[in-house]
Amino acid sequence: MSENKHRVSRRQFLNYTLTGVGGFMAAGILMPMVRFALDPILKEEAGTEMVPVAQVKDLTTEPQRFDFKVKVKDAWYESEEPKSAWVYKDEKGEVIALSPICTHLGCTVNWNGDKAHPNQFFCPCHFGRYTKDGTNIPGTPPPAPLHRYEYKVKDGKLYLGKAKPRGEV
Repeated sequence: MSENKHRVSRRQFLNYTLTGVGGFMAAGILMPMVRFALDPILKEEAGTEMVPVAQVKDLTTEPQRFDFKVKVKDAWYESEEPKSAWVYKDEKGEVIALSPICTHLGCTVNWNGDKAHPNQFFCPCHFGRYTKDGTNIPGTPPPAPLHRYEYKVKDGKLYLGKAKPRGEV
């Protein structure tokens, strides 16, 4: 009698089999999509290592532009991306490293680029201006200050990392 209770009909067997096969097929289709969506979040960000840029003894109170390269890995392709920074020492002797990318539309800012406004960073695209410490001047297009690079000093050399908005540094 217990044998009859545990019997599976043909219809139930077919239903279980098709559900199992369909589940495996759905998992096979969804897993690559889930991995594609989550992989960038879980991966360590490329270009986060510190790169030597200058000798600290060579820095002055006047902003100087330093060009450097950061290694970037995109899937299987590795390359070097050129970057720049405006670096100087403030009155306290602390190193300030600013990104040259305007926060308005991404143009490159220059120190003393506008003769009408000396001792300021100037963006020629839409006449944006920043003070020496990278603060955006009210009434000009930039909505935020210039980003600052993470930095460290080791053995007399200045190393720069990633440029971050002011609140994150």
